[in-house]
Amino acid sequence: MQPEPLTPTLTEPAATGLPEKDGTGRPPQHATLDELVEVTTRVRAAVESVVSGRPGLAWLTVAVLLAEGHLLVEDVPGVGKTTLAKALAKSIDCKVGRIQFTPDLLPSDLTGVNIFRTQTNQFEFRPGPVFNNIVIGDEINRASPKTQSALLECMEEGQTTIDGVTHRLPHPFLVVATQNPVEMEGTYPLPEAQRDRFMARLTVGYPDQDAEMLMLDRQEAVSPLAHLSPVTTGATMLRLAELVRQVHASPAVKQYVLDLVGATRNHPSLRLGASPRASLQLLKVAKASAAMAGREHVLPDDVQQLAVAVVAHRLILTTEARLNGVSAQDVVAQVVERTPVPAGRR
Repeated sequence: MQPEPLTPTLTEPAATGLPEKDGTGRPPQHATLDELVEVTTRVRAAVESVVSGRPGLAWLTVAVLLAEGHLLVEDVPGVGKTTLAKALAKSIDCKVGRIQFTPDLLPSDLTGVNIFRTQTNQFEFRPGPVFNNIVIGDEINRASPKTQSALLECMEEGQTTIDGVTHRLPHPFLVVATQNPVEMEGTYPLPEAQRDRFMARLTVGYPDQDAEMLMLDRQEAVSPLAHLSPVTTGATMLRLAELVRQVHASPAVKQYVLDLVGATRNHPSLRLGASPRASLQLLKVAKASAAMAGREHVLPDDVQQLAVAVVAHRLILTTEARLNGVSAQDVVAQVVERTPVPAGRR
């Protein structure tokens, strides 16, 4: 048996596979707002070349990446959830791992396992697919809650602990998970703590007829993913994320975020409101959205446009509200409508 360490051990950060210098051999320069707009426009165009007709999906996906969060994509089968995740991964030159969640999947299948080597008479750690920059979790709610919970430490702290040894994950680290509605056969509802780790949830939806016709033309002979090439690197996205953290949010905008999130905690249709993590992540992704629009400051409009995607999936409705057909998205939209906007801003 492997002896248990007396105290948890912290390993060195995992290699990101990202270059520390640019192509000239010099250390990378600080990112500028113009560069951010240019790079994110290329990434969005790459994603939209595969998932056409729904530009809002690409915008939110890239905003979550810049805000260093995680994304949950939910909808019925066949609308392009996994394709969206793959398109984002292929547009950025970094390490990508994919996990197909199934009912018999074990936590060690995600995080890795220690294997005893008879040649050396020692245990050797074999890392799992979470040791990548972008992790695609396909149909995450088909795995048991125990397996889903293995991602909690990874998503929140950027590390995983196995047999008392803590292993750092590479940076940047983004989980893009897809899930089917809980009404579908063979699904488990995500635990509340797991949902709260996702910065935003988006619904792909059905494309309109013109977009679906374009999809038929593009994919008649070959998948567009086969011709998708990286348009930026993980190292560049790290520099842009640092710039996003410097975007200005006034005290009035921060108070507006707190007012929106706080209103969910006293709403009569909700049994559980949004957590303080929701306030933090709503502000982060609003900063990313403002930077993508070429602004160095956050507007209330940025917060309003992202509120449903960031807050709704964290809420738990009362039984009466569910029976009356009320959705969490309806509640957030109502809160946005009723919460006063800071004076001087629309």
